[in-house]
Amino acid sequence: MDARLWIAPAFPTPYLRTMRWFTTLLTCCLPIPAMAHPHVFIDTGLEFIVDEAGNLTHIRVTWAYDEFYSLLVLEDMRLDQDGDGVLTEAEEGFLTGFDAQWVEGYNGDLVVRMGDTVIPLSGPLEPQATTEDARIVTSHLRAVKDGAVKATGLSIKAFDESFYTAYEVTRPVTVSGAACEIERTDPDVDAELAQMQAFLLTLDADYDLEENDIPLVGERFATEIRLSCPNT
Repeated sequence: MDARLWIAPAFPTPYLRTMRWFTTLLTCCLPIPAMAHPHVFIDTGLEFIVDEAGNLTHIRVTWAYDEFYSLLVLEDMRLDQDGDGVLTEAEEGFLTGFDAQWVEGYNGDLVVRMGDTVIPLSGPLEPQATTEDARIVTSHLRAVKDGAVKATGLSIKAFDESFYTAYEVTRPVTVSGAACEIERTDPDVDAELAQMQAFLLTLDADYDLEENDIPLVGERFATEIRLSCPNT
């Protein structure tokens, strides 16, 4: 997730308890240097904006950063100097957009597909930022670049393929503007960890991380959201 202002690695937080096992597996059980594993943890929420014809036009994304990473950002930006975890209106204005400065080509760790076709989205619009219980919570709007696409049959996943950042869809997932149904499929974390462990055990101390690609496993741990708008 090098497209954002990542200041330093963050440690796992309780709401991603299952990911601790993944981190332990990669850092303690390997005969090689550390592989890709989460350093930043984000609780994610999604609002799908669908028009009356059943077309997806926008997605509003909410990110709630883990406590440690939030602390690092606030300290680096000299915000919340009294340490109460609550920002003033001026501080919120200063914080807003800190994670919306994306490099060209960055997909915002959000992939929308219709079958095998990736639906292009705009960069972040209307960024907002605040704090909740000492955690930074931001939101931004993504527009469908072609104007709109039929919502029914879409597959949406929030993930960083390098797995530097771990996203868990724990905040609300909603639809605005039309009567649509949401189907959610969570990853089988135990099965994915078992497969990853089996792969890692095939490696040895001579495995050269500079000459070999680190497996991009982020999507394997991503929740899939599918939309259906039957009355449109």
